[in-house]
Amino acid sequence: MVTKKVVLKFPPQVVEQPVIFKLAKDFDLEFNILKANIIPDEEGLLVLELTGTRENFERGFKYLKSFNIVIQPLYKDIVRDEMKCSHCGACVTNCPVGAFTVDKKTRKIHFNDKKCIACEICIPSCPLRAMTMHF
Repeated sequence: MVTKKVVLKFPPQVVEQPVIFKLAKDFDLEFNILKANIIPDEEGLLVLELTGTRENFERGFKYLKSFNIVIQPLYKDIVRDEMKCSHCGACVTNCPVGAFTVDKKTRKIHFNDKKCIACEICIPSCPLRAMTMHF
């Protein structure tokens, strides 16, 4: 089994289609919705954690692309501006899933994008606004 966190961008004409239901039913992909912004007749955005076999991912993603749904890995959308970051640790104390850790030797903050659930708590927590989300 493989687990992937992805961002799906839906064109306006697709937001009312049951595409996530089909991913589960027809392609046997388990899903966990991490974030959703779906409004009828507007572009939709959905952040999912998907679990399934590689073959089912390939078939499911091909199905999504047939609707012109853009699929991006979640980690490509999370950006930390290293020039702005002062390694103060505010993100470490506020992250609910421990995606930020402190190197005990250097006191530098490290970000593990695989743990991130795109909750965006780090963004207002950062006094220097070094964290941004791009969907």
